[in-house]
Amino acid sequence: MNMTFLQELFNSITQRDARLWRRQGELSAPDHAQMLAACHALLESDGEASSISLASRALSMYNRLTEDERTRFFEGLASEFAADPARIDQAYETYREARDNPSLHALFDACEPRRQELFRRLNLASNGTYELVRMREGLLARLRDRTSDDRQELAAIDADFAHLFGSWFNRGFLMLKRIDWNTPASILEKIIRYEAVHEIRDWDDLRRRLDARDRRCFAFFHPAIGDEPLIFVEVALCKGLPDRIQPILSGESAGERSIDDPEAADAAAFFGISNCQTGLRGISFGNFLIKQVVQELKLELPQLKYFVTLSPVPGFAHWLAEQRDDGTLPDELGQVLHELDATDWHLDPAQSERLKAVVKPLAARYLVEEKNARGLPLNPVARFHLGNGAELHRINWLGDISPKGLKQAAGLMVNYLYVLDDIERNHENYTANATVVCSNEVRDLNRRARKMAKGEPAK
Repeated sequence: MNMTFLQELFNSITQRDARLWRRQGELSAPDHAQMLAACHALLESDGEASSISLASRALSMYNRLTEDERTRFFEGLASEFAADPARIDQAYETYREARDNPSLHALFDACEPRRQELFRRLNLASNGTYELVRMREGLLARLRDRTSDDRQELAAIDADFAHLFGSWFNRGFLMLKRIDWNTPASILEKIIRYEAVHEIRDWDDLRRRLDARDRRCFAFFHPAIGDEPLIFVEVALCKGLPDRIQPILSGESAGERSIDDPEAADAAAFFGISNCQTGLRGISFGNFLIKQVVQELKLELPQLKYFVTLSPVPGFAHWLAEQRDDGTLPDELGQVLHELDATDWHLDPAQSERLKAVVKPLAARYLVEEKNARGLPLNPVARFHLGNGAELHRINWLGDISPKGLKQAAGLMVNYLYVLDDIERNHENYTANATVVCSNEVRDLNRRARKMAKGEPAK
């Protein structure tokens, strides 16, 4: 039988059923108990067609739950769809006696929470994958609102989502597409909405970023969620490594952009990488995306030598203020750092130079030495690029003088350099030892920061 025809038949059935459930739902809104009952019915279903219909019904009900009812539904998922302890005990006793593969497989099955099979069956519905991504987004919001002592049960549900999404969004299923001005408007609208690093103000701003000869944009898509991008990266082709974001974003004339002829470029700068789906947080696409974009750019422009980011440093200004205010730094340094409180400090050349001599070394210390509770770099952007195998290459003074850039990082931006021959080694060292690979320039700045912290001359 023609599988395309069969799939279209199933889709027709589920869409019809979904419309029916929605019409019925207009008469009465469901509650969490009805939603949980629908999930039990789905797990007890044997036929594929009936499972598709029941999955569509359950997802339709979930979308009509109030926020309070969704919270109660998640709590019900934690208690009613967990693994059965008695079944685990029995399976383990059998395995302990037999020590064979069949009993081991039975033990694996017993240990798997029933939620995972529920999610697999919900995924049968038309657009089920995207609905589950949105469901996890709601779960993550609830996890953020709970205390560490009160989030354990919901965290178990999140672990089930992450386990399944890690397989469903495997690199083999992802499709890389170039985004340009001819891309369908429905996708371009999402690029505007999802841009998380440098706001796209309007359609003219978007066209400057996509239509110029020295610009490229690529996105990952998944066949199960259609034209919803998962992650996208904006690229500027440059002569040399860029150190400021404003000329890249303005694009007012060929003279303000890095180059006008793509074949004159020797560097590709990734200046904006945006994850689009909150429900896929923790599912890493960045490493795959950067590597594939590098391959695409090398095919088009083989003369490119450098692949580098121009990255923000979110959280640095907050950390710097803490160091200044808690007495960690010598009084002389603290007094200089208070000059950052002025809104126009960056416009005064003398003041800017005075701050530069203090802030850049402290930025190196922050990026190289400051760690979170897991022993990884405190800065999230650093964790992303270092984990993908990049080198912390250069700290750029006044790289972003927008209000946001000044507020979050005292105007600093960072170049993370991707050296193709070193990516795998850097990634392995970071994964095994949390090693921060950095250039001699950054290493020297960090040494200056140590001297400054002891009250010694920085030079």
